Parts: sequence; C-alpha cells; structure tokens
Amino acid sequence: MDAAGLTALLSPDGWALLQALPPYEERLAMALSERLRAEGVDPTLVAAALTQSRLRARAVPKFGDFASGMLFTSAGLEQATRLEVAAHHARRYRDAGLARVADLTCGIGADAMAFAGVGLGVVACELDEATAAIATVNLRHFPEAQVRHLDGLTLDLDEVDGVYADPARRTSRGSRVHDPAAYAPPLDAVLALRERRPLGLKLGPGVPHAALPPDAHAQWVSVEGDVVELGLWFGPLAPEGPGRSALLLRGGQAHTLLAGPDGPHAPGTGPVGAYLYEPDGAVIRAGLVGDVAERVRGRLVDATIAYVTSDALTPTPFATAYRVLDTLPFGLKRLRTYLRERGVGRVTIKKRGTAVVPEQLRKQLDLRGEGEATLVLTRVAGQQQVLVVDPV
Repeated sequence: MDAAGLTALLSPDGWALLQALPPYEERLAMALSERLRAEGVDPTLVAAALTQSRLRARAVPKFGDFASGMLFTSAGLEQATRLEVAAHHARRYRDAGLARVADLTCGIGADAMAFAGVGLGVVACELDEATAAIATVNLRHFPEAQVRHLDGLTLDLDEVDGVYADPARRTSRGSRVHDPAAYAPPLDAVLALRERRPLGLKLGPGVPHAALPPDAHAQWVSVEGDVVELGLWFGPLAPEGPGRSALLLRGGQAHTLLAGPDGPHAPGTGPVGAYLYEPDGAVIRAGLVGDVAERVRGRLVDATIAYVTSDALTPTPFATAYRVLDTLPFGLKRLRTYLRERGVGRVTIKKRGTAVVPEQLRKQLDLRGEGEATLVLTRVAGQQQVLVVDPV
C-alpha cells in the first residue's frame, strides 16, 4: 500500500468507509468501486479501501474475527503467522519467564499481537515505514506493544529479555529466496543474537536438517494438516532441549510428537497389513515417521516412502488411518477392470513415490458407476502398487 492510500484510509472518513463496506466479493468489486466514485468518494480512498476489504477476506483463515479490524499488505499477510500458531510462540516466552520481547521483524504485527495478548511487553521493529504504520494500527489495542520504524538488528537488546525474528524470505517481486544469506535480515546475523538473548526464529518448513544449528530445538508446525512453518528455539525457550519435534494443531487441539532421547526411531519395513497410516506433513518434515510407526506397532511399506502399515488399528493424532481393502500391482488396464467390476465412478487418488499424475490417471480410468474408492499409489518393497483403502 502506498503512502497516499494509507493516509486516506487512516482519516476518519476513510476508516468509516472501510468499516462500512460489505463482505468482499470479487464479482461485485468493480461495480462497488464505480458506485463509490460516482458518489464523489476520492478514487485513491476507494482503491485503498477495496484492497483492504479483499485482504481482510483473505486474512480470515489466519486471523479469524480479528481480521475485520486489521490492516494488511499483500506481502505482510502472506508471511504473517496464524494467530493460533503465534499464541504457541508467545507461550514459550511467557513460560520461560521473559517479560519483554523484541520482535525484530514484526511485519503487520501478528506475532507481536500474540506476545502482548499473553501479557508480555513488546518492542516491535519494522524496517518498512508503511508496514510499521500498519503494525501500529493492528497493535492499537495493546498498550504493552510499542512499534518502532527501524532495522531490528540495530535495537539495543539491553531493553529486552528475549528476541524473536521471522526473516523475509521473498524478494520485493514476491519470488522465494532460498539462500539464508539473502534473507532479510540474513539468517546468520539473527542466529548470532542467541549468544546475547534467548532467541526464537520462524522459518519456512523446507529447511534441510543438515542446515539446522545443533543447539536448536526445531519444531515443524501444521494447522489442519497444512505444514505452515519451522520454528527454531534456543536456550530457555526450548525446554525440550536440542532436537526435533512436530506440533499438530487440529480442531482447536494441539498434539506434539517429540523425538526420544536417543533421537528419531529407526523403523523397519514389511508387507502391507490390515491398516495404512499416512503421517502428518509436519511429522514427515521432522523425520519422525519412525516414531509414528512405533506408536502404531507398524512398519514402513518401503524404506524410502513415508507410509506406515500395521496389522492392528491404533488411533493416533499424528497420522490418518485407512483400512486396506485390496492391494494390486500398478497397471492401467488391470486397475480399470478392477474398478469397473465394482461399479466405482468416483475415486480419491493419493500418491507417494510415483510419477503418476492423478488427474491424468482419473481420465484414463474412464470411471463408470455410483461407487466410490480411495486409491493409494506408492511403492511397496520397491515395486509400484495400488492400495485400495477406506478412511477409518
């Protein structure tokens, strides 16, 4: 958002217009814009208000009802932490006894809101002037939070007890940055701060294990099955100690899978049993599939594939369970015949370890009938197989 648009929105008339807009609908946006302009509303304000209305609608999955009172930038919303996850960040600082936190890269203020929400003092730093102004608006209800327009790395850490950072991992054009030295601020510069204050970091979930500092507790987080981040925690912010874990947030509940004191469990392999388990993406990223296998008294279907099988059903929040109905070698003709004989007209296709494209396969199957089936295309002991399963 440019300075003119932000200034217009923050005027009394601008804020009143934004709050009075109906729920955003793309198909009605142009007509609404034309009507407001015809009524004499400043075009700059109209454009800014409709942009915010659109971003607020996009923000609801991350911020819920809070979105209706917030301002956003497109890039800020993309990187912002979901409030449900930010609350877990905040609790680490509170439980570690840290009273005042520096958020070195506050963006639109999502994590700073969560810190202040649990009673912590917050110094929220943001290098971009317009984004700092937006963070100030979003934190207006939290007297514990103070927004500063500055480079967080220049902050005097004597003011705070702990540090948090979420380095920008996209360019100004929106392209992903894969080199940690090109993060803003650079990853090494942020990691160096752990020598001075307890440090927490939010990173993308794709960081390889080999790149993780050995003194970090690395926690991959998924929300309703979607892997959203990797958190690195140091010192008192990591009561679990160095290692790896997965945090699953589902249906308002939190489940944590922590590697044992000897590290992740090394699973064996074996034939497909009565049940198939698909571990959550955070579990897979954390390298804890073997720990799931141990919990369900199971084994891998293939040494290179993150599917677990077992002869018994053991409920676990860390994997989705399926009852195995049939197993057959992969072959288009064989599979087509199998499904037609059973009157299957609709299939859910899951895959792992195969180059098959589900949409192409669905067309080639030429499905007919009223029945439904779930197919899992994967390798079993090195061979391409189709598992016909039923969700438990």
